[in-house]
Amino acid sequence: MQKHVLLTIAMLFSGALAYSAGACTNVLVTKGASADGSNMISYAADSHALFGELYFHPACIWQQGDMLEVTEWDTGASLTSIPQVARTFQTVGNMNEKQLIIGETTYGGRSELWDEEGLMDYGSMIYIALQRCSTAREAIRTMVDLATTYGYRSEGESFSVADKDEVWIFELIGKGPGRKGVVWVARRVPDGYICAHANQARISTFPKDDPENCMYAEDVIDFAREMGFYKGSDEDFSFCDAYAPLDFGAMRGCESRAWSAFNILCDGEFTYLDEKGNEVSKNSYCFIDYAMGYNKSKRFPLFVRPSRKITVKDVADVMRDHFEGTPMDMTTDIGAGGNALPYRWRPMDFKYKGKEYVNERAIATQQTGFWFVAQSRPDLPDEIGSLLWFGTDDAATSYLTPIYVCTREIPECFRVGNGDMLTYSPTSSFWINNRVSNACYKAYNIMQPTVRAKIDAWEAEMAGAVAKADAEALALYEACAAAAPKMIKRNDTARKSPDAFSSVKDYLTEFSVSNADRIFNDWVALEEFLLVKFIDGNVKAQNPDGSWVTNGNGNIPADISQPGYTDKWKAAVVKDHGRTLKVK
Repeated sequence: MQKHVLLTIAMLFSGALAYSAGACTNVLVTKGASADGSNMISYAADSHALFGELYFHPACIWQQGDMLEVTEWDTGASLTSIPQVARTFQTVGNMNEKQLIIGETTYGGRSELWDEEGLMDYGSMIYIALQRCSTAREAIRTMVDLATTYGYRSEGESFSVADKDEVWIFELIGKGPGRKGVVWVARRVPDGYICAHANQARISTFPKDDPENCMYAEDVIDFAREMGFYKGSDEDFSFCDAYAPLDFGAMRGCESRAWSAFNILCDGEFTYLDEKGNEVSKNSYCFIDYAMGYNKSKRFPLFVRPSRKITVKDVADVMRDHFEGTPMDMTTDIGAGGNALPYRWRPMDFKYKGKEYVNERAIATQQTGFWFVAQSRPDLPDEIGSLLWFGTDDAATSYLTPIYVCTREIPECFRVGNGDMLTYSPTSSFWINNRVSNACYKAYNIMQPTVRAKIDAWEAEMAGAVAKADAEALALYEACAAAAPKMIKRNDTARKSPDAFSSVKDYLTEFSVSNADRIFNDWVALEEFLLVKFIDGNVKAQNPDGSWVTNGNGNIPADISQPGYTDKWKAAVVKDHGRTLKVK
């Protein structure tokens, strides 16, 4: 996610410590690395100005001469109108009915290559490709064509693109004012491996003669030479080094998040292929100096093989990470306050006595608008296989709920127009999740465990519910196919009737909407519960059945505790003011 009012990476603040305050994170998982054989992409759309809602575009047949208005995703400004295609697919959020998924993170790159006169921004490219394409390769080509035809107006972008068969990381940047084209490279994630990116270009050297696994602009190297960004051989050319040179901020504020995702999913052991194709394993801490911005030469690999098969829950919990257990752990230093709060309010750096310091930027952040884990499941028909686990606000204190992309409607709590960043709505998921998260921020280590237990219980329940819904929907699908006048094969796009699987869509719509409504109502009740239980720094005791412990004379609590502050906080207070506070 980028906002044009937030330049990015090293341009945001002056000095060597600068890095982006508007930033996103993606994790990419191939079907060979996943527990259920699905391709997965996670995405946190992080911006202080982005409202969390679920975009919805039904499939449509268009007439010749119909036009599509292009509006810039970040600003809502009208950019241009382009001819519509004959048919568009249904999209829900960042996934379509053909099981295509697209996510992104903005890396910025060289500022001289930005062209705000272009007519196609990165957000429009994503959502147009989702409406028009059925495969990852087709989406990549379509996005390049859009940028080339109409001019690219955004900064450097990394995209995650997945379909039923393949997962790709795709990076591009414009050519500067007056040039419509883009330079780009796309690499297929090897099956059985994972990838991650977080606001820093990650594709370095790449194969030039392997079209099955790598695609790129014909002039990607020549243009770098023309601009003076590169002088070496074709073989040694590195896309990220030429177009998005590293600095401290790019490593510490961005690459650190990708490193942390790998560290969690690989259990501290990075297994990858070296330049000769040999598999190598190294402890993740071999690369910690790079992740912390201290040593550019210690770059960790683009793809790694996880230590175990990855579930949706594994990926969701990675999106809740605050560097726990690493040197960058945000819960352990005095900046976490007296209750181990793993957030630092902006700005992202500060000066003290002439020296510059950073506030860590973890994967989980208070500024998230919406986030998801999307699954493309090749063993299921498209109507069932396209599954979006969707949530709003800070991932660490918000839930994901499953939305089948064939749904006929969006749950009210996620609908576009149900509130915005300046308009509170009591029926909006974004607003109730912000109420819960902001309640936790005042006493995080005391209150957040209650919320996390609710999240874990819900997501475990939904994992079982999805498996059951898949089976029931598949039975309906097979019955519909058997009843059709002409045999309908799974994932066949040339169906005789668009309503052939109406009962499947009705069933999965009811499943998606009812569960989203239920967890929204649970979160309304949770916010009220947090207020009652933790009011004024107190903690009221409960019985094993969940009832309050009282003195037996009405609703008067009988067991109230005050947990106090962390030892780190106590030590800091004593050092700062102990002479005055000491009991004598």
